[in-house]
Amino acid sequence: MKSLIVSMMLALVNQSAVAESVVERGRYLIKISGCNDCHTKDYAPLGGKVAEAQWLLGDQVGFAGPWGVSYAGNLRLRAATMDWPQWQARIQAGGLPPMPWPSVQAMTSQDQQAIYAYLRELGPAGEEMPANRIPGQPIETPYILFVPQMPDATTTKAN
Repeated sequence: MKSLIVSMMLALVNQSAVAESVVERGRYLIKISGCNDCHTKDYAPLGGKVAEAQWLLGDQVGFAGPWGVSYAGNLRLRAATMDWPQWQARIQAGGLPPMPWPSVQAMTSQDQQAIYAYLRELGPAGEEMPANRIPGQPIETPYILFVPQMPDATTTKAN
């Protein structure tokens, strides 16, 4: 009986360590994949010096281009409202630029799940970001314009 209790306690400790390592993997992936660059207000301009409690709450600065206007959503609220299969289906569905959907879709299922686990560990916070806009709708927030510019023929000639 005593060995059964010890075995059960060791299994629980091991499960906890595995869960913690998955969350830490998710934190690592968030940091190296550039998720904070768009989904955390002022992360890039401040050189990453934003408290972790403020990570992934989204940003009201839009990205405008031929697709309309897209916003880096609040991933913490999104993850809190989805179970794992819904999260995975959302990744596979893709979405608007400049989100690098092909990169997230190319991640292993384990890496996608680690990101999900990390977001769930952070917990819901913040508010919803503005809804994406189709082309031609008025833009009521600050935005970054993503429109390719053709070089001026006079500036591209070799000297």
